[in-house]
Amino acid sequence: MPLTFAEKIKIIMGRRSMSFVGLAVKMGTTRQNVSNKMSKGNFSEDDMKRIADLLDCDYEGPTLKMRDTGEEI
Repeated sequence: MPLTFAEKIKIIMGRRSMSFVGLAVKMGTTRQNVSNKMSKGNFSEDDMKRIADLLDCDYEGPTLKMRDTGEEI
């Protein structure tokens, strides 16, 4: 079964040593808002592109590619 976008974000956040608070600060929103989006999987296409960029990744359809390592998740 393929990973959801939220699961991919959690993996990358772990590798980047980033918390929900850290991502929320970068997004200019609250931890609660990020947490709600993650739990509901409620991401627009723009959200996915923006979050990928904030995590130093390229959003390539369903795949996130880490810019520093080239790893695809």
